[in-house]
Amino acid sequence: MSFRWRYLDGDGNAVDGPDERFADQQEAETWFSDEWPQLREQGVDAVELLDGDEVVYGPMSLQEGG
Repeated sequence: MSFRWRYLDGDGNAVDGPDERFADQQEAETWFSDEWPQLREQGVDAVELLDGDEVVYGPMSLQEGG
């Protein structure tokens, strides 16, 4: 499968974000570690990591204290 991020608003609803696909979890997490500040600025409140359609983990808040 391929790994990707699902972007969520404050109510837990999916919102648009970069449509990046990754070969493995480490590659996805490395990308995210560089991109999360920009995602937060764009209004993303939380993310979930997906492997195909299965949630690996999340939601993980991008807000301070989250």
